[in-house]
Amino acid sequence: MQKKLICDFCGVDDSSNNPIISGDNAAICQSCAKEAYEIINSHKDETQIDVMETKSKVNKEKENISILTPKELKAILDDYIIGQEKAKKVLSVAVYNHYKRIFKGKSSKDDTELQKSNVLLIGPTGSGKTLLAQTIANHINVPFAIADATSLTEAGYVGDDVENIVTRLIQAADGDIKKAEQGIIFIDEIDKIARMSENRSITRDVSGEGVQQALLKIIEGSSINVPPKGGRKHPGQESISLDTTNVLFICGGAFDGMKDIISKRQGGNVLGFNQQKKTKKEQDDIMELIEADDLVKYGLIPELVGRLHMIATLEEIDEDAMIHILTEPKNALVKQYSKLFGMDEVKLKFDKPSLKEIAVKAIERKTGARGLRSILEEVMLDIMYELPEYKNKTITITKDVVNKIKKPKVA
Repeated sequence: MQKKLICDFCGVDDSSNNPIISGDNAAICQSCAKEAYEIINSHKDETQIDVMETKSKVNKEKENISILTPKELKAILDDYIIGQEKAKKVLSVAVYNHYKRIFKGKSSKDDTELQKSNVLLIGPTGSGKTLLAQTIANHINVPFAIADATSLTEAGYVGDDVENIVTRLIQAADGDIKKAEQGIIFIDEIDKIARMSENRSITRDVSGEGVQQALLKIIEGSSINVPPKGGRKHPGQESISLDTTNVLFICGGAFDGMKDIISKRQGGNVLGFNQQKKTKKEQDDIMELIEADDLVKYGLIPELVGRLHMIATLEEIDEDAMIHILTEPKNALVKQYSKLFGMDEVKLKFDKPSLKEIAVKAIERKTGARGLRSILEEVMLDIMYELPEYKNKTITITKDVVNKIKKPKVA
């Protein structure tokens, strides 16, 4: 008598509607075989989709870094920064050439080696040096680290080691070394590490020339070993090797007194009688004539100046520019406060005299555009304290409100 076939997966009997295929040690019915086929096929499709999405993500990341042209980069900067046209152009061209060199230079069959062009931004405090660098880094999707040169000292002395700057870049890249090697580092207050005189000193200058020499190594591009958590607070940790050849360095500084150095070179004697006093515009324009020799006279070592190939000067922000900064950029303070008030269903307005008064106060404080927020915080504190009570109303800020003479108009 022939043995009755039963499916080992679902337990059904063999029939003409659902025949069973049997082997030496197992049997499967038509329904189970069909389901198994569908499961395997759907898993295969999901795997293909995952692979396609991964490839698309990688390609998108590459495009985000390499595709933007100088005009597109400047258009981004225009959305966030008012004025400073020359500085925007210099930075846009430098960044475009830098990433073109990284991504397209490798595929070139020519033996010509392209060197990177680091940037030096010179301008008074609050003129937008840090914001320029930060904005461009955010929009090309690369790690960005900010360092203050005043805190740096030579290795072995109290203060930050120069290598800690690179550690910050690794942290900004979430530990991804390859990504960090294509990042941007902004070193602020570079003028504060100028040596006291052009003549090399026999004594140790732990926060001047020595720091410049240490910075030179990482700026020109070399493989350096850095501790992942910084050097002094976490001794004994294993070092990470990072190559700074493709890291773009943007340095910034106010360089107070530079106008006098340029004037002397131009033949204008700074001291003496019968001097014709230059107008403010003439004094600002003279900064555009800056040369490498002027930076050396100021106290930067020639080797460091030689690594900062592109120099851009930023203008001091005047009253009109301050008003535009308050109202026009995408992240303008007036827009930010209007959004905050809108969350409580309150409409916020500033009249023209109030904006002018805020700009005047910022200029008096000599803190540039960064002083605008602290002025507005002072003005808006009492209003924001009572804000939930003004629901569905309109608050108008006037000049008297800015000067704390009157309360705002509520309608």
